[in-house]
Amino acid sequence: MMNVANVFRLSLQLLLRQKLLPLAASAIAAVTIATALAAEFGGRQPTAVALDVGLSTLRLVLPLFMVFQVQELFSREFERKYYLISLTYPASRLAWLLGRFLALLFASSILLLLIGAILGLQVSLLGQGLEPAPPVSLGMPYWITLLFTGLDLLVLLSLACFWAVIASTPSFVLIGTLGFMLIARSYSAVLALLATNTYVVGSVEAYRANLGLLGYLLPDLGALDVRMIALYARMEFLPANWALLTASSLLYALGFLALTVWLFRRKQFA
Repeated sequence: MMNVANVFRLSLQLLLRQKLLPLAASAIAAVTIATALAAEFGGRQPTAVALDVGLSTLRLVLPLFMVFQVQELFSREFERKYYLISLTYPASRLAWLLGRFLALLFASSILLLLIGAILGLQVSLLGQGLEPAPPVSLGMPYWITLLFTGLDLLVLLSLACFWAVIASTPSFVLIGTLGFMLIARSYSAVLALLATNTYVVGSVEAYRANLGLLGYLLPDLGALDVRMIALYARMEFLPANWALLTASSLLYALGFLALTVWLFRRKQFA
């Protein structure tokens, strides 16, 4: 019987035959071009502006890349009824799903590291001729920032696979995942804004109470954006509760993955 490793290998081959390389090249080009353009308008600190914009672009294009790959390995499979062939292989549904999930995670992680290395090299080259030395740190703080970005992607990947299993159309995977990403990354920032600017809305306390309920339902993906430690080369900007943030995000991702496995094993195909 095929195990998870066999499904993982076959899933990578399937991704390579689809749009993996063109989409990866597009993601790299988008981050590189955005970083170069930002450096041109960076004022006195072009490296800081370039790194900031590069990380923002990376956090936008990688979820898009990941969702498109989820659509290829899951949604298109169900839509085109390829499961009539793939699920007849001597592999359990659990191995089929976990193998494809791990293939997606591997491809997204490799692209994250590749873009991270290119972005770091690009910012380093931009800062060579500047005086004084650029304030950004491309050492350990920068790679910690990328690690937290990878954790953000893990949560989104688990959710995207969940949508792919229960949704009837591939477009819902894109809409649902990006909508979740927007809310999970922004609600804590909105709460912080309301704490210091009470004139933004009419009934601040009621608005904050209703918005605060999201903290019990969604992971705080906005807090996983720790780019300040790289932009200012100061580890003091790392959230004090980083361990709790990491644990809660991992548990959320594992919880959604377990729910996806449970639903997929009970899914009835027409």
